[in-house]
Amino acid sequence: MKSLVFALFFLLFTVISSAQKSEFPAFTISDSLKQNANAVVRLDQTDITILSQRSMNTKNHRVVTVFNEKGFDDIDAYEFYDKSTSVKNIEAIIYDAFGKEIKKIKRKDFKDQSVVGGGTLFSDNRYIFLDYTPISYPFTIEFNSEVQTSSTAFIPKWMPLRSYGVSIQKSFLNVIYPADLGFKKKEFQFLDFNIKKITDTNTQLSYTASNILAQKNEDYSPSYKDLFPKVMMGLEHFHLEGVDGTATNWVDFGKWYSEKILSGTTDLPEETKAKIKAVVGDEKDPIKKAKLVYDFVQKKSRYVSIQVGIGGWKPMLATDVDRLGYGDCKALTNYTKALLQAVDVPSYNTVLYGDSYKTNIEADFVAMQGNHMILCIPNGNHYTWLECTSQDDPFGYQGTFTDDRDVLIIKPEGGEIVRTKTYDDKGNTQTDKGNYTIDENGNFSGSLSIVSEGSQYSSKSRIEHLQPTEKEKHYKEYWDKINNLKLGKIVFTNDKENIRFTENIQVSAINYAVIAANKLIFPVDAFNQNANNIKRIRNRKNPFQIQRGYLDSDEIEINLPNGFTIEFLPSNYELKGKFGEYKTEIIKKENNKLVYKRSMFLNKGKYSNKEYDEYRLFIEQVSRNDNAKIILTKN
Repeated sequence: MKSLVFALFFLLFTVISSAQKSEFPAFTISDSLKQNANAVVRLDQTDITILSQRSMNTKNHRVVTVFNEKGFDDIDAYEFYDKSTSVKNIEAIIYDAFGKEIKKIKRKDFKDQSVVGGGTLFSDNRYIFLDYTPISYPFTIEFNSEVQTSSTAFIPKWMPLRSYGVSIQKSFLNVIYPADLGFKKKEFQFLDFNIKKITDTNTQLSYTASNILAQKNEDYSPSYKDLFPKVMMGLEHFHLEGVDGTATNWVDFGKWYSEKILSGTTDLPEETKAKIKAVVGDEKDPIKKAKLVYDFVQKKSRYVSIQVGIGGWKPMLATDVDRLGYGDCKALTNYTKALLQAVDVPSYNTVLYGDSYKTNIEADFVAMQGNHMILCIPNGNHYTWLECTSQDDPFGYQGTFTDDRDVLIIKPEGGEIVRTKTYDDKGNTQTDKGNYTIDENGNFSGSLSIVSEGSQYSSKSRIEHLQPTEKEKHYKEYWDKINNLKLGKIVFTNDKENIRFTENIQVSAINYAVIAANKLIFPVDAFNQNANNIKRIRNRKNPFQIQRGYLDSDEIEINLPNGFTIEFLPSNYELKGKFGEYKTEIIKKENNKLVYKRSMFLNKGKYSNKEYDEYRLFIEQVSRNDNAKIILTKN
């Protein structure tokens, strides 16, 4: 009897245990998938059902084993929603390392908040996300969601591999769609990845990806979006913002967007029209008018961040921006356009991918793309571009967020793909002019003027708005080769007319020179040593990329202490190659004075993995010469 009771108890325990266990315990993962991985995606299934032009359903089932804190972001347990999109279901289950269930997380336990924190402007645009703190690693999370939307303009991209340091055990995409909506797709970077197309008919598409090993993030690699496999999808006949749309070519798409989405959004109160006309006055030149309008917008409004594609594509009404004084990129762009319209200056909304990493609108794939909006004004044979979200950018300046990429201009007569301003490598300049003095105890004091233009203006002008402690931190990191650095007077000049930023800085440091017996030893290049640490990467896989070139030119006067003789002076040095040019020169002057000249020019470009070592050696030679020492001997 006892044995029968025990057997029944054991059977019941086994049934209960199996009900509480995951199919994916961590110990079943192969060693190859674990290598270089912070997480392993055990299963990732996306089922997209396009029911009609005005209805799309997306289901996600994702199981991820997380090994450490770095792998937590690979869970991707979140969904966005707004007035046209609803989250029908969202839940998660957490399992321990052995696959035992730890916790069930229902919808009410997910965090639900506005995409824009602290504001009511975009209260309809929200997202639900998992806020979970693990008690130990590894753990496995199973995530399920279902989203229903009337917007069929944005079909989610399929990217089985979405970051470095994560392996993919199995990933599926299944898409079902009506034959008459003009479904289209574009595949990227499938080569070298285990991806198979299962179905491709006039109503169905499916892929599977399996056993994709974790990729290492190699320095200077292109973005993972340009290296890892993905599929873009779209419809020729779609629905957005309550309007049916067509995307057979960019001309028709742009015309539809202009007439159906942007139309009626640029009306302004008569009082505001009168105000902006008074600001412009008797000015006749369209670009000079635009400059006055841009200044007006910068002083009046502030930016609230929300990306295109999350908050929809229909801008907030110009009257509302005028009344409230804030808006997102679409709203502020549209508001600026409305003001320009009031003073008879034509301008066009422009959609693009905004990021310091240059990403193009795919010109041969007509569909909703982009995450940002700017404004362009026709100016002779080219365009003047306005970043309407910035309260600081000079008029017509394109910083590193929008420069040198293909964008979509929306004109009343249709859409057009053009390239934004490309800054020439030799126009991205930093010019240093100054002096420093070494005293007999090896102490250092000097002053320097740094003038930055082109894309270098973009990175330098932000220093002006740093708090004093942040400013000090910036310069101590910038001149990390100078120990005991002490900052003196700092004066900035931001010449927005010529787009030139000048830093005038006084500095000092004790014990800059090393004292050895009766000698003083110190690096000749105090102010602009190349700080790039180019890692040696054995068996590099990825190509590498220099996104923006530059030209640095330095001329520094060096005052040596009295009572010392120059024992050693670095030789003049010159280096030329495919990556750029580097040159240094030291000129002896009277009365213990030297003049140090340095120029460093770097070419932008895309290079193969096999050229990486050559680049590393080029930079290594520059760094070594930048660290060349002067040796003085006491008389």
